[in-house]
Amino acid sequence: MADPAELRRRVLAAWTDSPARFREDANAEEDLVRGGYRDRLLVELAQNAADAAARAGVAGLLRLELRGTTLRAANTGAPLDDAGVQALCTLRASAKRDTGSSVGRFGVGFAAVLAVSDEPAVVSTDRSVRFSADETRAAVATIPALSEELARRDGAVPVLRLPFATTGQPSNGFATEVVLPLRAGAVEVVREGLRALDAELLLTLPALAEIHVVDDGATRTLARDAAGNTTLLTDGHLTTAWRVLTRSGDLPAELVADRPVEERNRRGYTLTWAVPVDDDGCAQPLTGRQVLHAPTPSDEPLSLPARLVAPFPLGPDRRHVAPGPVTDALVEIAADAYAALLAGLPADPVLLRLVPRAGLAAAELDAALCRAVLDRLTATAWLPAADPGEPPLRPGRAVALDDPAPERVAALTGVVPGLLPAGWSRRADAAVLTALGVRRIGLADVVDAVRGVQRPAGWWAALYAALADADRDELAALPVPLADGRMAQTPAGVLLTDESLPAARLTPLGLRIADPAAAAGSARRVLERLGARPATAAAVLADPDVRAAVESSLDRADDGEDVEPLASAVLTLVAAAGPAPGELPWLSELALPDDDGGWASAGELVRPGSPLAGVLERGALGTVDRRFARRVEPGALRAVGVLDTFALVTADEPDELDVDRVEEWVDAVLDRLPAGAPPPVWPALTAVRDLELVRDWPRALPLLAVLPAAARADLDLGGTAVPGYLRWWLRTSPVIGGRRPDRLRHPGSTELQGLYEPAEGLDPAVLELLQPPAALADVLADVDDAADLLDRLGDPARTVSPALLRTVYAQLADALDGVDVEPPERVRVAPDRVSADAVVLDAPWLQPLVDQPLVPAGGRPGAVADLLDLPLAGELAGRARVTSRPVRVLPWAEVPGARLAAARLGVAELAGEIGVHAELTVTGGRPVPWWPGASGGPDAVDGTPAAFGRALAWRAGAWPLRAALTETFAHPDQEARLAAEDSVTC
Repeated sequence: MADPAELRRRVLAAWTDSPARFREDANAEEDLVRGGYRDRLLVELAQNAADAAARAGVAGLLRLELRGTTLRAANTGAPLDDAGVQALCTLRASAKRDTGSSVGRFGVGFAAVLAVSDEPAVVSTDRSVRFSADETRAAVATIPALSEELARRDGAVPVLRLPFATTGQPSNGFATEVVLPLRAGAVEVVREGLRALDAELLLTLPALAEIHVVDDGATRTLARDAAGNTTLLTDGHLTTAWRVLTRSGDLPAELVADRPVEERNRRGYTLTWAVPVDDDGCAQPLTGRQVLHAPTPSDEPLSLPARLVAPFPLGPDRRHVAPGPVTDALVEIAADAYAALLAGLPADPVLLRLVPRAGLAAAELDAALCRAVLDRLTATAWLPAADPGEPPLRPGRAVALDDPAPERVAALTGVVPGLLPAGWSRRADAAVLTALGVRRIGLADVVDAVRGVQRPAGWWAALYAALADADRDELAALPVPLADGRMAQTPAGVLLTDESLPAARLTPLGLRIADPAAAAGSARRVLERLGARPATAAAVLADPDVRAAVESSLDRADDGEDVEPLASAVLTLVAAAGPAPGELPWLSELALPDDDGGWASAGELVRPGSPLAGVLERGALGTVDRRFARRVEPGALRAVGVLDTFALVTADEPDELDVDRVEEWVDAVLDRLPAGAPPPVWPALTAVRDLELVRDWPRALPLLAVLPAAARADLDLGGTAVPGYLRWWLRTSPVIGGRRPDRLRHPGSTELQGLYEPAEGLDPAVLELLQPPAALADVLADVDDAADLLDRLGDPARTVSPALLRTVYAQLADALDGVDVEPPERVRVAPDRVSADAVVLDAPWLQPLVDQPLVPAGGRPGAVADLLDLPLAGELAGRARVTSRPVRVLPWAEVPGARLAAARLGVAELAGEIGVHAELTVTGGRPVPWWPGASGGPDAVDGTPAAFGRALAWRAGAWPLRAALTETFAHPDQEARLAAEDSVTC
């Protein structure tokens, strides 16, 4: 039996003999208390309880009770024996050296109690012992050789080296109880430790079944219940399930050869991985900081989110793993076990959180463990396949979608080997999958994978629906099954039928129509987004294959092929789509049967019985076979170009228009542009064809008058309005009773009366279309019309209004400036009179000197003379000068009536002089009424009021006021009356 007194005597004797031994023991205990075991009190108490239970072969129970200032730790199992007492009194001399199932291995764990207590005691059913810092200090003080060292340590002594006898029994039902009177300040530390104690501690101490934590009477129970590979941990009312995997065995002797002697015989190991699981058994990876449990918590950090309990060798600080062969071997064992743990858990994407993350290793051991685990996981078949029929996959054979929508994965299951379920392919897990070696594929790879596969149309519909939000460009090469069994290599251009247009009607066209089952539901919208078109009549007409069939139909008919089914199919589509005539110009190339038994392009045929057929020359154009035409809607025939009214042609440039007299029209348009104007920028052009084939204009003009506005409108070329092709052609053609509309006048025109006959009896719409000239400006806008007017003015059978005659020749001179026209034989000299020998009056005072008729020059005598090739009056008068002498010369201001004349001219006073002649004559003795003064000299008059009025009007540059001025000089005595009249406004 271990006698405490004897043990104390031996230790004190040893210290007396060797003070260095005392110092050594004191230092060692201080290192343990302040170092490796400074915060391990509760863990070490639990470890000792677990070892006691293991030695007794019972389910261990530990009660930790804080009552007042005392902590009691009572446990079941083997009681304290002599070896235990001996172990408590020594440093690093465990009593468990031959007990392979024990947790404690070093015999130093009990030193943790000194962190909170100076008077620890252990009472047991067999042995009891206590320790005391005060009593140890007193004993040491009696040894003179230690006084100096004791003083140096301020009284600190190795408490656990001197045991003292004690009495007492453990609490009822327990084999051993550690009693710790807590030093001042330690109570709250212990209380916090008790509150923080977690049931997970029981994972590392399998011999313990329960821990009761009692704090001032309140009890919290921590319990463990193992069943197979699942362990339930209970903390009060909360129970957590853990999946546990354990590996046990013996390490080879050569691996422990360099370990301390005490460890060489302990080659057995038990290694455990544990991870929380939910009610379905799925893993719930740990969060927060993890450490290695060896088997109790160490300071060795781990990044794997699972609990590892393994007997890794610890360094002298008892907190970190010692490197070496044993550690390396246990890393490999742990990696194998970890891979097995994952493979045994339910297949759920959460397992990816248990895979080591690159760059996250917390320390050297963690890095080695993560590398080894990753190696095992990449070589283990543990990833589930999306196809239930496939066995678990090794990561290197697995495939993850870049955008793993569940419906996409479902659609591709069975098509892409090794495809992972959707939840296993998330972008958030991309780094983990890459680390495992899982191959990722994008939509382009998916498209490649499905090309060539044989699947029902419904499968394709599901695939398209699953790709609804995918990038359009990546799906450009997605195949589409066709209704005729072929496979289109891209959705672009594929037609999607509906009930309104059965595929049977489209058979002669050889189109790419999607299998209806492949385009059902949302798949249809996806195919449309990728370029497929609804197989409406309009969409089918837009198909390039239909256009190609139409454009080649006449050649095929000429080769003897029966193209009537093709023509009927196209006309059926046209009837349903309803395009406007000319909207799809290529339809005019559709071959149709004609009334001669042959075939012709639709655009070269007329519908029998149509309005156009009644106005054209017989045989000018072919006619659609009457029996065929009766089976087709007239609107469909019009839409393909068959004519029942005039056809329109469009172009961007005039030289692209294949219509009658287009070159003449262009010349007429260019003649209307201002001189020196740049080449025009042509707008979109619309013309009417076949005008030259008309034989019945009274019936044709109403047809033309209701054509689209684009065909009837004028053009704007850089701000200059010019007639469109149709209006120009009609105006310059004999379409009104054999006469040209531009050689008639508008029936409402008065300005052109006498020169042009009215265009009477026309429908207002036809009149608006033809627009015969209504005013002189309309005539002068066109060079040819202006030249025609020049000739009409010389026609003695015509008359001209006086108002028009005054300026018409001057305006013609402007309109025909620079145009080479033949001068007329006769010119208009009066509204109802023409002359072949006329003169252009260029100065009014010369009129008495000219014997020939005068042509009104409208202020442009020179230009009019040039236009008409006539002499000017000034040329005939030569150098005529005044030859008579004035009777008197007086200032204009002194002429009777001068004051009113000045008022009418708007000046204060008349300037200059006037010479009054008894008879005013010029060279040759010719009498004249007035003559302007030369070089600023006085004007000459014959004394008549008219002469005064004209001379003053010319001098003042107010020729239109000559009559008013004549009045002032004729009635100088009525100045007041005339001035009063001038003040009146109307």
